[in-house]
Amino acid sequence: MTVEADFSQEKLHDILNTYWGFSSFRPQQAEAVHAALVGQDALVVIPTGGGKSLCYQLPSMVKEGLTIVVSPLIALMDDQVAAANANGISAAALHSQRDDGERRTAVHMAQSGQLRLLYVSPERLAIGDLLPALLPDVCLIAIDEAHCVSHWGHDFRPEYTQLKQLFSTLPAHIPRMALTATATPMVQQEIQTHLGLRAPKCLIGHPDRPNLIYRALPRKSIPEQVQAVATRHPEGGGIVYALTRKEVEKVCGELVAVGIQADAYHAGLPAGTRRDVQRRFVAEELAVVVATVAFGMGIDRSNVRWVVHAGCPRSLEHYQQESGRAGRDGLPAECVLLFGGSDLSTHRYFIDQDDPPPHRRQILEDQLKSMAHFASAPICRHRMICDYFGAAYPDPQLAHEHSDQGCGACDVCLGETTSMPTVQAEVLAKKIISAVWRTEGRFGINQVVAVLRGRNTAAIRRHGHENLSVYGLLKEYDDWTLRRWIDQLTVQGYLVQTRSDGFPLLGMTAQGKTFCRAGGEVSLSQGIEKSSTGKASRKKHDVDVEAWEGVDRDLFDVLRVMRSSIAKSDGVPPYIVFHDAALREIARAIPTQLEDLSEIKGIGEKKSERYGYTVIQTIEDYLQAKEKEAVE
Repeated sequence: MTVEADFSQEKLHDILNTYWGFSSFRPQQAEAVHAALVGQDALVVIPTGGGKSLCYQLPSMVKEGLTIVVSPLIALMDDQVAAANANGISAAALHSQRDDGERRTAVHMAQSGQLRLLYVSPERLAIGDLLPALLPDVCLIAIDEAHCVSHWGHDFRPEYTQLKQLFSTLPAHIPRMALTATATPMVQQEIQTHLGLRAPKCLIGHPDRPNLIYRALPRKSIPEQVQAVATRHPEGGGIVYALTRKEVEKVCGELVAVGIQADAYHAGLPAGTRRDVQRRFVAEELAVVVATVAFGMGIDRSNVRWVVHAGCPRSLEHYQQESGRAGRDGLPAECVLLFGGSDLSTHRYFIDQDDPPPHRRQILEDQLKSMAHFASAPICRHRMICDYFGAAYPDPQLAHEHSDQGCGACDVCLGETTSMPTVQAEVLAKKIISAVWRTEGRFGINQVVAVLRGRNTAAIRRHGHENLSVYGLLKEYDDWTLRRWIDQLTVQGYLVQTRSDGFPLLGMTAQGKTFCRAGGEVSLSQGIEKSSTGKASRKKHDVDVEAWEGVDRDLFDVLRVMRSSIAKSDGVPPYIVFHDAALREIARAIPTQLEDLSEIKGIGEKKSERYGYTVIQTIEDYLQAKEKEAVE
């Protein structure tokens, strides 16, 4: 087997342009390709939408032999195979939903040199008969979603731990490439260890995704808050994540009731129902999915324009992975986290149920604290994500995306959330903590808020709370504002939410007691009133407006209909045909000749040959109809 280590950069760029329609590599891609070509192991961490698959697909078009791709989900494999074949790269998959004849055909094609890529599940590989049958044709092993091998990752899969032993039986010259979108330094080390990577080239991309607008808001009314987000993005899909199956069903029902086309997805539903929901969503037949984290890897719809978390994830790794399903095409997308202090007690309950050893419990607790800090602190959200993953902010390669005043793409830097003056925050915090102290930690948030607002309710009268010194102390504030501050004091360790006989209680911690007596450092944030136009002022340019600049929106809509028709005919998801980013470029350039399509970023020769005539004909029909309309 030959490895063309001296393959010219010019030739690599020709292949890049021919099969993918790009004139240059994205960060880390060229280095990953080079490592594969010279036979060096590599760890590749590139954020979602950064082009991980190209890192092993392009070498497969250069090296003689077969690239085996280990992938954890059937839907993920099938979509990647369809995408590769659409680009003119011969690929197939082996998994449980292929019949015996299809599996035999795939193996025969691999053995006879007809395939460049063979996607395999770790379970199928673990049987042990496949690798020996394919040798000596194998030239590269790529392990996708490699974080699954780590106990500290967000999608641990025990089957991945068997791969190291399997790989040890392979000839030493076959390189291994582990790829993932999200991994802290600790997870990166576990990936290298558990997959047996040998002196790997570590290519760690910057975790920041400037096209995502992050907002962390107090949870008020989930259906109203989700509806507000969905209304801002009518042209794409959305995902709502909830913590439990019960919450998924409840939120889904509420969204349908307010007119949003939504369906539920969680592990308690029949497998056929889950497959149908996922198929309809990826095919753009369903606008919104409400799901637990079971709706995770394999969701490859590129034009997810928004993701809302109705509850706080248990770590920033989880949040980055889940929110990162928005804006995979690189276009602007919105990620909204709706936070309540009760989310912390829910996650701590799950931790207690698992009863992990002390060391692991501490790590889980630290992860939860970092997540809660992200959800409530009035600090740039992009900066906090970078800090968590140990990356400099802003990265020099991304510096042009950020102004000196902040990222311009989160609620804090957009001026929608701001810190309260220190003296005012300390006074308010003492009043709130004192109310919890006076009610002796025997009541929930609703009762504490009612006391602070001076309400005359049956519960207030029954417990004599109208006689407390804190009664009516903050009557000038509304319920939502007080709950927001209670959540922030909970995150900072002054208050704690617990459960007793199934009822949520709000208590004061020792730290809170000390603060009330001696004062201390506290931070409270507050929302800024929106302008009369209904939009908060922005410090920076509106990225969504820029993304649409020069685009014929009507033509874009016509092209989307064309794409859906092609996708349905080919039996593939629409994004396999063209990403929204490519459609916007077409609707901006409005090419009228087939050769002009080669100038559109993301359209390679194969796609141009396959779909070019249909695109040009669609544009001609649109222009003729527009001209006729103008004459009439």
